[in-house]
Amino acid sequence: MGFRGNCIDEVYVDIDTWKDGGAKCQIIPPSRIRRCLKSQIQQHKSPSLTPRYIQLANGLRALLISELKDGEWGGTAVEADQDYKEEEEATAEPRQEDDEGDSGEGTEEEEEKEEEEVDSDFEELNEEKEAGKRASSEKQSAAALCIAVGSFSDPEDLAGLAHFLEHMVFMGSEKYPAENGFDAFLKKHGGSDNASTDCERTIFQFDVQRKYFRQALDRWAQFFICPLMIEEAIEREVEAVDSGESLSLFLLILFLSTIKPILPLVVLPTGNAQTLKQEPKEKQINTYQRLRDFWKRFYSAHYMTLTVQSKETLDTLEEWVREIFDKVPNNGKPKPDFSHLQEPFETPAFNKMYRVVPVRKVHGLTLSWAVPPQARHYRVKPLHYISWLIGHEGKGSILSVLRKKCWALALFGGNNETGFDQNSTYSIFSISITLTDQGFQNVYEVVHLVFQYMKMLQTLGPQQRIYEEIQKIEANEFHYQEQTDPIMYVENICENMQLFPKEDFLTGDQLMFEYNPQVISEALRWLTPERANLLLLSPEHEGNCPLRERWFTTSYSIEDIPEEWAGRWKEELALNSDLHLPEENKFIATDFELRSLDCPDSEFPVKISSSDRGCLWYKKDNKFKIPKAYVRFHLVSPVIQKSPKSLVLFDLFVNILAHNLAEPAYQAQVAQLEYKLVAAEHGLLLRLKGFNHKLPLLLELLVDHLADFIVEEEVFSMFFQQMKKTYFNILINPERLARDVRLLVLEPSRWSLVQKYQALVEGVSVEDLLAFSRELKEQLYAEGLVQGNLTSTESKQILQYLTNKLQFHPLAIEVPVLFRVLEIPEKHHLCKIKSFNMGDANSEVTVYYQVTALVKLKECEDSHLGEEVDRHWFEVFTQQYVFHRLHKEIEALKLITKEELISWFREHHCDASRKLSVHVVGFGETEGDLAQPAGCGHHADAPSMYGEVSQLTFLPATSPLKDTTTMIMDIRAFTSALPLHPYHKILH
Repeated sequence: MGFRGNCIDEVYVDIDTWKDGGAKCQIIPPSRIRRCLKSQIQQHKSPSLTPRYIQLANGLRALLISELKDGEWGGTAVEADQDYKEEEEATAEPRQEDDEGDSGEGTEEEEEKEEEEVDSDFEELNEEKEAGKRASSEKQSAAALCIAVGSFSDPEDLAGLAHFLEHMVFMGSEKYPAENGFDAFLKKHGGSDNASTDCERTIFQFDVQRKYFRQALDRWAQFFICPLMIEEAIEREVEAVDSGESLSLFLLILFLSTIKPILPLVVLPTGNAQTLKQEPKEKQINTYQRLRDFWKRFYSAHYMTLTVQSKETLDTLEEWVREIFDKVPNNGKPKPDFSHLQEPFETPAFNKMYRVVPVRKVHGLTLSWAVPPQARHYRVKPLHYISWLIGHEGKGSILSVLRKKCWALALFGGNNETGFDQNSTYSIFSISITLTDQGFQNVYEVVHLVFQYMKMLQTLGPQQRIYEEIQKIEANEFHYQEQTDPIMYVENICENMQLFPKEDFLTGDQLMFEYNPQVISEALRWLTPERANLLLLSPEHEGNCPLRERWFTTSYSIEDIPEEWAGRWKEELALNSDLHLPEENKFIATDFELRSLDCPDSEFPVKISSSDRGCLWYKKDNKFKIPKAYVRFHLVSPVIQKSPKSLVLFDLFVNILAHNLAEPAYQAQVAQLEYKLVAAEHGLLLRLKGFNHKLPLLLELLVDHLADFIVEEEVFSMFFQQMKKTYFNILINPERLARDVRLLVLEPSRWSLVQKYQALVEGVSVEDLLAFSRELKEQLYAEGLVQGNLTSTESKQILQYLTNKLQFHPLAIEVPVLFRVLEIPEKHHLCKIKSFNMGDANSEVTVYYQVTALVKLKECEDSHLGEEVDRHWFEVFTQQYVFHRLHKEIEALKLITKEELISWFREHHCDASRKLSVHVVGFGETEGDLAQPAGCGHHADAPSMYGEVSQLTFLPATSPLKDTTTMIMDIRAFTSALPLHPYHKILH
């Protein structure tokens, strides 16, 4: 569970939709799409997902989505009810507390830590790992409910009450009283749940195996019908709500501190132990009673919108929803309305420079404007049009000029249309720039350049050519987008139902419907220098920021904009000749024809090309039938793992290559062609996906820049300094440091991040990098996978272009793509090291048991082509090629009995097991460190939290050890005599 909304960060959401299954497709104008979808909602039919809109007697509105295809039979409501009744009898719960559950928050899958593979190549391939848990069966069923209430409705004396209630309703119901019964039910049946609180909305969502969807709906609905909200649970759940220190939350609170005292959100929208427990006790406020009052006042059926999606008939879904959700109470009171509280940021505190000391070594600049609410202009989307131009990275853009000056690395601009960025009182438009050291030194010049670009947009006015180009790109993506998980889809749609008329439930947040230059010009009019708020993050501010926000320990300061610059911006800003609008985009796809097979069809990828320089695996998509393709290559090289210096040079090479590509490849990215360069452990990964029509053009661009790699001295210096910060930021993270130490113990041939950092500090040059580049490209092995809407002939041409352009020689010897792992003796081994972050009192403990891996599986079909590609690419990348692995694993797991599993666990999780514990110890008096002076970080003589990294500091045990435990005080001495496991590959 969490709190939604951030005034700094961008949020990107993939949305599922309906698709045309025909063999030939054309670009559909947005107006036609809207009319088509409106018709589909009204007529209850669609090629793949069929919707039906209903409103219950209590005012709750629902959109029902059936996944049944033509001719399919999903079973009757009677059959589904029988499953429900049988399950109900089998799992009937007594009315008692569940002491074994968690806090009732749900599973929060996006925050769960996946089981780490020993080789970190696996960890680089997050998509491949996630796909490795899936198997073919059927998609999950899902539901989401949005309530028109959020933190704006918090009482002044109980900040965070809306967020707290979101947590508390999960703590059992009158019908299902077990405190964490719903969470346990979902886990038992392969499901998950989550919830989030916004300014004006609260959303709950879950998914589960289809067979248990009806029962899960009934259990879930009780949170809105008759939640228990046990008083004794408040103490425990307050701790779960307590957010602790978070830079993003601090920045949000700091931003809101500039607001007029007209909204309760200026206190602490998330709430914490102080606002929900300590202060109420001091003021004799009954938090429990206020919580129940808040639920009765705001959790009303006519505030709610519901979306359900399952492979059932629409009649079945409607029967279930009416039977279950008709019981949600309606208090008959009007919805909360804050639309009269306009221009809350019209205060002197807003137009200032705020300086903040971050924990990480990073320079970041954010410019923000508050404009009138823009949600009513969703058909035009003026801020989206402006953000498209502001965030452009091609020639003539803000970032292009800043990169040429070596002042910035990245820029993001816009409004994320959720949370604190857009509501009924205001909309925020922000531009966030990651600065280099030089950019930080010239921060007002950077700001000046941004204002010059804004002035250019205001002078030239809205451009119909650009608007229609954006329309075309987004219409293409909308019509051909791949499905996402049902839980993400229903979450998005139920919120859309609060915002748009029913004909736009599915399109309102995605498409630009109509060009209106007056609306765009009006939005641009607000984006002027005198209305901007500036926020600058930098470790250079340490010792010069005397202020502390009420809820956090982060240091900050407030200052007026220097008169020199304020004066320049008040005068007529001269236009900059280096800045101009983007050129016409040559990467926009126009051919959407589905390719015919030109080779025998196969269920799994087949090798269509092989030589001593590489091989190519290929699979034509005949399942999802969309005009898109995926291309992936692993360019394996023996020079990468030669030394820590080689690894540093490889990281620099990949980062600078990405920098060189940023401008020429940006037009491809905005045309929905995606690419990523990854510095893997043993080679360079190239990942591309998007509309197949222009995808080969993007690959040629990447290969050309790889073949003709160049680097300028200033660019090298910029990335050299940035790499030091990146390594340092990883090392001061206790979790990342623990992982690095663990892998250093387990994999003797691995170089540690500390060694890489030291190699960088000792120095590398441009000449070193160019020499490394030549050596890297001299000997390679290129292994690739092409999957999707490309023929085998087109795929071979891609491999041919790569090998011909790079002109590399075959490898002299085979280069393994995995590290070999040590066999740890059968006892407990403990390695304690000191954290590098002197300002962090937190410690990290990682416990590793060495056994044959057990794969967690979640039986549901691939929801889109990318998931299938990820599974296949994992096999190619690890050179195992067991493309039917999931089927084999499922068959094997079904044969395992409960007794065998318990026996296995006891055998491998005892004192005599092969166990490694890594402790990263934080700084503090309890660890024997000297107490920090009061006000640390607020004056020039205070010790810095940014310590230097030289070598690992091993610590002895602080308490007597068992005879079965061995301390590791020297990693190389410990590992030198231990045997190595063979390379771990399952080949059949």
